[in-house]
Amino acid sequence: MTLRIILASQSPRRRELLALVGIDHEIMPADINEDVRPGEQAVPYTERLAREKAAVIASKHPDAYVIAADTTVVVDGDILGKPVDAADARAMVQRLSGRSHTVCTGIAVAHGERIESAVEQVGVTFRKLTDAEIAAYVETGEPMDKAGAYGIQGWGATIVERVDGDYFSVMGLGLRRLVDLFAKHGVRYGFGAGLTLE
Repeated sequence: MTLRIILASQSPRRRELLALVGIDHEIMPADINEDVRPGEQAVPYTERLAREKAAVIASKHPDAYVIAADTTVVVDGDILGKPVDAADARAMVQRLSGRSHTVCTGIAVAHGERIESAVEQVGVTFRKLTDAEIAAYVETGEPMDKAGAYGIQGWGATIVERVDGDYFSVMGLGLRRLVDLFAKHGVRYGFGAGLTLE
């Protein structure tokens, strides 16, 4: 039986990761309010957004299994989302330069009204960057649509010194965790076979 899988995101990184492991899917971005609530911490924030995105699409397509995710960067207890402009991106990268931060990726899988979700937390350490390097990196445009103003799968790979945890979660979709969440729905992942009902 072929399962209908919808990715509730327009992220090219998440599309690439699903294709990497042979999970055929449709693209249907979810439009929700992503503002951080007063006092909300990163882990519950990213899990809430992933669940809300999944729920929006699942309510319209109850036959499908909906994958949703949200990624944010945390440093000194502050949540760093996507930069609003180049100056904001430079400030974010400067703040992360030469130190460690945490990437939180919330993942949700919804089918009908049932949602299974989890959050992966990964430590990432940047090498020390010069002001000229930071300016040059921001000028590439790569930081502008990414939480924390960097992409580990692009030019940003050259500024990451160490990753402590799941690399794919830093990219935006932890694949091992995703398979676990599908298993809770009674859906099995098979090498070369994709997703099938157990």
